[in-house]
Amino acid sequence: MAKKAMIEREKKRERLVAKYAAKRAELKEIANDESKPMEERFKARLKLAKLPRNSSATRLHNRCQLTGRPHAYYRKLKVSRIMLRELGSAGQIPGMVKSSW
Repeated sequence: MAKKAMIEREKKRERLVAKYAAKRAELKEIANDESKPMEERFKARLKLAKLPRNSSATRLHNRCQLTGRPHAYYRKLKVSRIMLRELGSAGQIPGMVKSSW
């Protein structure tokens, strides 16, 4: 089980990303528009830099929904490899059968 503080920190980042997504997209659009004057694009980049770092989507990290584990994460099921194996063995994932030979 991951530390509760790490799980909460990730939730906080998710909230910040959602809060600033529209503003970030708007500023990025202005900053990357070649038809706008250089000063306006520069001001947009400065405003973008003033936004909180954790509001950037690249700072998010996928975590297991059950344990909070950040590594070996299966996107489709939103669980880690360990929980995938346990749930599969318990027969709780449809179509998954534990292999044995």
